[in-house]
Amino acid sequence: MVLMLLFRNLALILGIFALLGQPALAATQPWEKLTPVQQQALSPLSKEWNTLSDDQQQRFLGLAKRYPHLTPLQKQRLHDRLERWSKLTPQQRKRAREKYQAFSKVPPETREQVKQMVRQQEAGITPASGVPPAAPAP
Repeated sequence: MVLMLLFRNLALILGIFALLGQPALAATQPWEKLTPVQQQALSPLSKEWNTLSDDQQQRFLGLAKRYPHLTPLQKQRLHDRLERWSKLTPQQRKRAREKYQAFSKVPPETREQVKQMVRQQEAGITPASGVPPAAPAP
């Protein structure tokens, strides 16, 4: 169970770090100066936006630029991930970055297997059987 939680966190962090790894695309701005599209894309970060470093803001603005082209499901997934990220303490974020760096050193085939296990767990499918668990009796 602990291993599955670790893998779930790694999957979340992989997504966020992929976004954070993008080059800077725009000048740093206070939240109030962001466009409505940028504010919509980055809404989970609204409370802490003005406290983020210039580099972090720049990377998130790059993400916001791609936001209009995402599907509704991708937009929801992004917001969920940003929401979880925004709730982490600085120490938890540091640990997440360390886990991401360690996970990036794992061979691609193994990473795919881990991602698949996480997807199955999130979908409620038991990896051993490949079927969803039975609903509990009322």
